Amino acid sequence: MKRTIFRRTAFLVALAFVFTLSASADGGNKKLNSEKSKVEWLGKKVTGEHSGTIKVSEGSLMLNGDKLEKGSFVVDMATIVCTDIKDDGYRAKLEGHLKSDDFFGVEKYPEAKFEMQKAKNLGEGNYEVHGNITIKDITKPISFKVNMHQHGNDLHVSGKIVIDRSKFNVRYGSGSFFDNLGDKTIYDDFELTLDLYLQ
Repeated sequence: MKRTIFRRTAFLVALAFVFTLSASADGGNKKLNSEKSKVEWLGKKVTGEHSGTIKVSEGSLMLNGDKLEKGSFVVDMATIVCTDIKDDGYRAKLEGHLKSDDFFGVEKYPEAKFEMQKAKNLGEGNYEVHGNITIKDITKPISFKVNMHQHGNDLHVSGKIVIDRSKFNVRYGSGSFFDNLGDKTIYDDFELTLDLYLQ
């Protein structure tokens, strides 16, 4: 009798172990690998454009099987870097300006956040994501498309987000709020290109 109970217990433990491995492979909570992940930004003005990178400090996605259900990400605003300017002085000046109160006020608002509320499966790893984005303590709804697929041991998420900065009280050089800016006008929309890895 004891041997039979032991065998049954061992079988149930083994079954639970296999189920846990399967759930981990097919779904569950995926944590951001911040070292491998990157986000590129692009801002445009009448006379040209500037681009660079910014780091996502933490994030996670919750999957039910292969279905994307929810997620959240935190961006470290102090990591704004411009990559298209080669002159060290000019590059530092622009980076400082972007971090100042004219733009993102990084000292007062060190983080930006995205909270996913739902995702529509479009097939072939493509999703339409809906959620809330918070910049300078202002939260607005946003939606965008991403592609999600397995990349070795990582879950890779790529996509592009277009954000209207004027909705988050980032109004410097905006033609929506200031007249007669001419060729000094900076467009309200800026782009973020996602290249995220989760495990």
